[in-house]
Amino acid sequence: MPERQIMRLVVVMLGLAGSLADAAVARAQTYGVDFRNTLMPASGGMAGTSVAAPQDFISAINANPAALTQYEGTHFTLGGGFAEATVNLAQRTPLPLLGVDPFSAKSGTPGAIVPAIGVAQEVSGLPLPTTVGLAVFGAAGGGADYMHVPASNGTSAYLLLLQFAPSVAVELTDRLSIGATMFIGDGYSSGPLLGKSVMTNAYALRGGFGLDYQLGDATWLGAYYQTNQDFRFQNQVVLIPGGQARDVDIGLPQQVGLGIANESLLDGRLLLAADALFLDWRSAALFKSIYVGQWVMQLGTQYRATDRLSLRLGYAYAQNPLNNSFGTSIGPIPVPGGIPSARYVQSQFAVVNEHRMSGGIGIRDLFMPGLDFDAFAGGMFPAAEAVGPFTSVSVASYWIGLGFTWHFDQSMSRAPGRRPTT
Repeated sequence: MPERQIMRLVVVMLGLAGSLADAAVARAQTYGVDFRNTLMPASGGMAGTSVAAPQDFISAINANPAALTQYEGTHFTLGGGFAEATVNLAQRTPLPLLGVDPFSAKSGTPGAIVPAIGVAQEVSGLPLPTTVGLAVFGAAGGGADYMHVPASNGTSAYLLLLQFAPSVAVELTDRLSIGATMFIGDGYSSGPLLGKSVMTNAYALRGGFGLDYQLGDATWLGAYYQTNQDFRFQNQVVLIPGGQARDVDIGLPQQVGLGIANESLLDGRLLLAADALFLDWRSAALFKSIYVGQWVMQLGTQYRATDRLSLRLGYAYAQNPLNNSFGTSIGPIPVPGGIPSARYVQSQFAVVNEHRMSGGIGIRDLFMPGLDFDAFAGGMFPAAEAVGPFTSVSVASYWIGLGFTWHFDQSMSRAPGRRPTT
């Protein structure tokens, strides 16, 4: 693909991502507040399963960048997801120091549009086969809004983290690849501590590293590690009227992922994949108080019903990450009113659901050769939990999304489940 066309794709990608950067917060399908790959065009239909054999290259950039070498030629994806949650909060006792009275209400946080836009390019002329990628996507989100309830004293918290992610993968041998991604994060936050708060933004870096190995003719193994990413939102909140503005530190945790995928069944038409993830929330600013370390198991399958149509299904189990034994501070900031008040603040990020399911389809050569279409939908099973002795939450949600991918070569991909056109 000519260099000028590649630059045009990058410009278009950045422009579209910028237009989505002010989207509302979403917490629908998150692990803690981390989306992982649950809103990616193809992986979204497999409950985010994507460590060993991602079915879209943006999922490789966001998890195991070594898997980018499974994609030959040039690829451009324009996609995204819409996520919406129903969150109900019940507060059964007054919290005088927070100005909160008993109430029961549904959060007014609207649904959100989360982008997934990227380009991948195989580079020729280097000593080893190399693929580079660039993507912009939603990385995390969470929060709640009870501004419409006078008894809540303006309780509202928002968090949205976007990533601009350049990535590179190198094929060391015919079977072994390594890769790395630099995550340049752009965060938007208000709250979560009650008081006078403003929406502020901050920037932070994160590194990701991965390995991908083809074990035999139909089995792939993958692994990745990502560092923590801490944002400092300056002068975000004033806890006491007339008091000094305080900075709020919020971060994403360091994490590891292991995955396996196999497509030997049904004459190579059935892809089975499984991922195990660990999110070390104890390494994340602010959330080290709210959450504990969290294990996630993702199971996904893809069946190529015809040469053009693929059907996908996925299930994910994620441990409830809520920390039931933290004290009276959120990060370094003490919450006025002791434990009942601290647990009330914690409830604004109480993603207590453990079970998620999703499904999707992939259509190859939708309107023309080289144009693929992916769509997905999923839901998080309803769950409720007491957050401390006087506060309880219930959460249910759904999400949908799609993506269009243009392949600018004849050999579309070597990724499992995707066949060359030659």
